[in-house]
Amino acid sequence: MNLKENPDDFYERFQQQLENSQKWPGMYMFKFILKFNSKKIDKIMDLFNNPTNGVSLVNSSKNKFQSLTITTVMKSPLEVLDIYKKVSDFEGVIIL
Repeated sequence: MNLKENPDDFYERFQQQLENSQKWPGMYMFKFILKFNSKKIDKIMDLFNNPTNGVSLVNSSKNKFQSLTITTVMKSPLEVLDIYKKVSDFEGVIIL
């Protein structure tokens, strides 16, 4: 999201893109960057009811950061947006 952009406008446009890009329900891949061994990983996992399948955690080359990828079935674009909005409140998490 552009820092100058209104968040409501961004999410509305993103919802339209999601609706047009695939069929729902469908698989969706979330990707987040966090500091190494961040406790926020558990908080993010809780948003997905602690999935065990479709989860990847990869360390950066200098072990300063971790990339968390979660691929799961989502019911609708609104469900995807809900996850992103909740994670955006977690300080220090980069959403890709």
